[in-house]
Amino acid sequence: MLIREACVETFREAVNAQELGAERIELCARLDLGGITPSYALIESVKKTLRIPVMVMVRPRGGNFSYNQMELKIMRQNIETCKMIGITGIVFGFLQESGIVDHSLTEEFARLAYPLDITFHKAIDETPDPVAAIEVLKEVEGITRVLSSGGAETAMAGAGVLNSMISKAGNRIIIMPGGKVTRDNLHEVAGIIKTHEFHGKKIVGPLNG
Repeated sequence: MLIREACVETFREAVNAQELGAERIELCARLDLGGITPSYALIESVKKTLRIPVMVMVRPRGGNFSYNQMELKIMRQNIETCKMIGITGIVFGFLQESGIVDHSLTEEFARLAYPLDITFHKAIDETPDPVAAIEVLKEVEGITRVLSSGGAETAMAGAGVLNSMISKAGNRIIIMPGGKVTRDNLHEVAGIIKTHEFHGKKIVGPLNG
């Protein structure tokens, strides 16, 4: 069975995603910036209304994935808020200034987030070697899945790298392809990329209808 995670920005999109059959949503604000943390009110409203699992983006701003101390403090507070509300899981990613995965921060935030599901987001596509980055993430207890396009513009274009990431992850981490995966091409993508979870803004169809 394929798990379709719909990426949504608003309450209406979240409800529409559920009605169209999404198995899970990722709730964000400002997708034009790659996604940042949505408001408390939106998180709470979506959690109270939806029956399907809700993952919440924990990212204080757009831009790179190396954060200062104040930004990290905000992220910690957002995680505690998500735990209090009863959200299924969170989505984050940390890179060092060199572009490699920040193992120390990832480990710290994974411990803080426990027992929530954790998705390491597309920050991994900014690393020099997404396949090698999986080896680092496998060492972190609590990482459930990794969202990636294989470092390419689309999941289909990054299929070769994604399949290598899947092989490297084994049974330890789920690799979830994202990047122009839609309702119309999902089965084609799933026939090429050998995993069972997929992510997209239109993965169950347009959400603003």
